Amino acid sequence: MISVSYLKSMYSKEETLAKIMASEADFLHVDLMDNTYVPYTNFTLNELLLDLKDSKKPLDVHLMVDNPLKYLPYLLKLNVKIITVHLNIKDNLGKIISLVKKSNVLMGLAINPSEDVHLLDPYLDKIDYVLVMGVNPGMGGQPFKMNAINNLKYLQDKNILLGLDGGVNGEVLKYLEGLKIANLVSGSYVCMHPVFDEKIRELKKYFSKNN
Repeated sequence: MISVSYLKSMYSKEETLAKIMASEADFLHVDLMDNTYVPYTNFTLNELLLDLKDSKKPLDVHLMVDNPLKYLPYLLKLNVKIITVHLNIKDNLGKIISLVKKSNVLMGLAINPSEDVHLLDPYLDKIDYVLVMGVNPGMGGQPFKMNAINNLKYLQDKNILLGLDGGVNGEVLKYLEGLKIANLVSGSYVCMHPVFDEKIRELKKYFSKNN
């Protein structure tokens, strides 16, 4: 699957969303930041709900926030297929996992490049998905951090769906050969190009070779 983020684009937010919706992307990747967990903010919850209330494209939601529990009741009313939160947040992860799983949405945890991947071990039998971060969470357009490859290798035999988010482009694909990744998340690589589908098709070549 290819999930396209609209965090950084050469077009306006409205144009970018329309182009992703009309593209061959499998998911719209939704990044939401609170200016606390990360020192950035992008959209308010109200803006996001207004922008995505009629989304026909399934949503892959990545919450870079300290308190996901205050967002989840609203987000789960949208066409959401995946919800991902981070490990080192203020809310209780057990409550989050329970709420998401009851909603028949895939529950994901993200692992940052600087974090010990073994921190995921206690949760792997309780969640559906791990989002391996190729960059530090927050700002779009960062270069890929190679420690993400080690994290992906560790998680290969853990019977869990894997995603990769951050710095994903055509050059990074060569480092992913032989790895099983269910979801490649890409933002600026797709949205800073005038023809979104050209870059999406390039990324989809990974799946024809590795899955």
